[in-house]
Amino acid sequence: MKCSVYIATSADGYIATIDGGVDWLHSAGNTDADMSDNPDMGFADYIASVDCMIMGRKCMEVISSFDLTAEQWPYGDIKIYALSRTLKQVPENLLGKVELYSGDIHRLISKIDQEGFTHAYIDGGTTITSFINQQLINEMTITQAPILLGTGLPLFGDIHQKVSLISAKATAFANNFIQTNYHLQYDKNK
Repeated sequence: MKCSVYIATSADGYIATIDGGVDWLHSAGNTDADMSDNPDMGFADYIASVDCMIMGRKCMEVISSFDLTAEQWPYGDIKIYALSRTLKQVPENLLGKVELYSGDIHRLISKIDQEGFTHAYIDGGTTITSFINQQLINEMTITQAPILLGTGLPLFGDIHQKVSLISAKATAFANNFIQTNYHLQYDKNK
């Protein structure tokens, strides 16, 4: 089972403001740039490569707050799990789109692997950190917005080991965003 990350951060490493806001993603950079060649900076191609998604509760709540229509829903029909030990039901506007999971991450990966899924999209800072700490992330694509937030919710929490980011590929976009793709290499002694 391949697990990968596709996420945006500010140049100083935040995925959201302290209150969970991500509006800055739409105003950062050169908003007048011609992005007709790649308007979503590869997101649709990435989504087409995954067949399931695992996100954290906070990430799910942010997506729910957008109150997206069926036409705006960016995840197609991929299977989505939201990790939460406290919630008993997904928000009403995500019913039928997201399933809650509160157990062990390795058991979830084993379950979805046995169901025939092959590539999981992992989203949400705490969830990404947990998956890295359990050596489950294979690849990360981080799109850096040309803005400094100064404070906010960081992409990474405490990483419990050294993780090498290898095979880097970077793309600079006309709107001044920079996207870097890495493969993760874990210390074999852990």
